[in-house]
Amino acid sequence: MSKTIDIPDLINNNNIGGFQIGMLILCGLCVIMDGFDVQAMGYVAPAIIQDWHVSKANLGPVFGAGLLGMLVGSLLFSIAADKVGRRPVLIGATLFFSVCMLLTPLATSIEQLQIIRFITGLGLGAVMPNAMALAGEYSPLRKRVTLMMLVSCGFTVGAVLGGLLSAALIPTFGWQSVFYVGGIVPLVIGILMFFLLPESMQFLVLRKKNLDKVARWLKRIAPDTVIDRDSQFIVHEKEHKGAPVLQLFKDGRAKMTVLLWVINFMNLLNLYFLSNWLPTIAKDAGLSTANAVLAGTALQVGGTIGTVVMGQLIDRSSFRRVLLPCFAVAAVAIALIGRPDVSLAFLFTAICIAGFCVVGGQPAVNALAASYYPTTLRSTGIGWSLGVGRIGSIVGPVLGGELIRLNWPNSTIFLVVAIPAVVSTLMVWGMRRPPAGKAGGDARLGTAA
Repeated sequence: MSKTIDIPDLINNNNIGGFQIGMLILCGLCVIMDGFDVQAMGYVAPAIIQDWHVSKANLGPVFGAGLLGMLVGSLLFSIAADKVGRRPVLIGATLFFSVCMLLTPLATSIEQLQIIRFITGLGLGAVMPNAMALAGEYSPLRKRVTLMMLVSCGFTVGAVLGGLLSAALIPTFGWQSVFYVGGIVPLVIGILMFFLLPESMQFLVLRKKNLDKVARWLKRIAPDTVIDRDSQFIVHEKEHKGAPVLQLFKDGRAKMTVLLWVINFMNLLNLYFLSNWLPTIAKDAGLSTANAVLAGTALQVGGTIGTVVMGQLIDRSSFRRVLLPCFAVAAVAIALIGRPDVSLAFLFTAICIAGFCVVGGQPAVNALAASYYPTTLRSTGIGWSLGVGRIGSIVGPVLGGELIRLNWPNSTIFLVVAIPAVVSTLMVWGMRRPPAGKAGGDARLGTAA
């Protein structure tokens, strides 16, 4: 008689061991490189302007090209991951990104730089959806959101490292050195992943592939489990046939998919507006250069704290109960940033709270998508949510530039920018728990009050 082994139940009923921690670290390192790349271009921009004798405006399309590449990569490679697996796509994206970073210093014109930044973005777009999906699939339910959000936090860590490394390398070795370091490190990570990174066990069971590897990985998670050649693995999910993107709108998932897309768009619009324009607006408002830079830093500090705190709150409560007040507070905090004649302490407090809710809220939205969609649609669900959100990340900085060009007062600008947070609040309010069997089975999605 064959023995049935419930994979999710086995993961949930065992402590997190070294095997899972190693997998989470590898996923986190990928996300760190994602954050490093996004911010590194901003840090090397002044050196490129000086070296190539070009204007600041000429680098605008370069920044946009990278974001556009990430948008396309999120949409395309998330679908590929749900077809061929998380592991090959994540390893391939990391190695591809490494090669692109090493080629970047060879660019000799804005046009060449724009092309290579777009191509680099394609690879980067595959990182976050698959790292989040894999992290969630190896985490016990009781700590799943916290662990997924900690992996997401690597993006902020990478952004900070990008600044520290750029400051240390550029004066001595030139701007090219930032990309050489940024290419060698993911090459090493990609090689480590090739030997150490496991595939999603749920994915393999549903595909009925490499079940011997599933057995080996399960033994590393639960060494006392008896597994033989007659053992049967179950995951409480079914295979989904047809185009993955269309499946996001079937079996009762359409409403939640649309809500997630709108939230991602609105929140990333806010996030990239604040990240790109906050120091500049603060400087124009009369703050010293040092305080203007610190304003941007306060946003990221708040975001880091928000990521850590919200993950634990969601694991104890639900996404809806945490994100609903989170985005409502974000709207108020953003509006308060633009108030004239406030103390520096008040301003920095408002910025930090906005970072807590907006920057810290984004990993929670990613984790929500990972928790909602079933295994065979998980990467597609996260990737397309982020892909639509990337449109917001492009719109945010452009909108900020247009509002500033119109010479609107800061109080009005920040009132306008608070509107997307209000929309996000309404979208979260509209969420309901999915019908049984329609989503990924995570009860912490929340219900209507």
